Amino acid sequence: MSDTFLNPHQRATVEAAMARIIPTDDTPGAREAGCVDFVDRYLSGIGYIFAKPDGSGFEVLEGASAKAWMQRVEIMRERYVAGLLDLDARAQERFSANFVALAPQQQDDILHELEQAGTGAPTTLAVNDALAGPVSPQPALQQTSTEVDLDFLPLLVTHTRQGFYADPIYGGNRNRIGWRVIGFPGPASLKDVHTGRYTTLQYFADGEAEKVREFHDGL
Repeated sequence: MSDTFLNPHQRATVEAAMARIIPTDDTPGAREAGCVDFVDRYLSGIGYIFAKPDGSGFEVLEGASAKAWMQRVEIMRERYVAGLLDLDARAQERFSANFVALAPQQQDDILHELEQAGTGAPTTLAVNDALAGPVSPQPALQQTSTEVDLDFLPLLVTHTRQGFYADPIYGGNRNRIGWRVIGFPGPASLKDVHTGRYTTLQYFADGEAEKVREFHDGL
């Protein structure tokens, strides 16, 4: 099975749009972080959903879980295909060119137009969900707020954020660019987290670290 889904034009369009959502300025943006790699691989199927705790690869989904996740991925694929066609249609109508060929300000105009035409639903997932990567503690298609509830642009924004900040094992955050931009060193690998050699407790707000310790002590 291929580990990509988007065709070359779709991929270039997604990358261009992501580059306007987290643009390159005095720090690297979505393009440098490889956010498009994150979403392209995510949409490829169900082979990259849950990273193994030791960082050695990804869990193999089977049975009902595999079916539910494949349904979820198919919904997002359809949303991307339709959304990218809409981006190009709007770009052609206003500027007589596909979205990827537009100047940055023109691309911003198209994205703003698409935002204004939205349904009024939440623009992205909650911050914790959006930064966590494509996984969730609840089963696919059984969550109160999931990616499949989002229109194309909010979905793209969410995936841009995930691709920028999620653990590099998920395909984005190339060379830990997203982490470096916010001054977060991050673990060398998920294995360091799993074995306890690395902890993020020092980054928690006052009082929150102790709650996490109490939770884990009670497991």
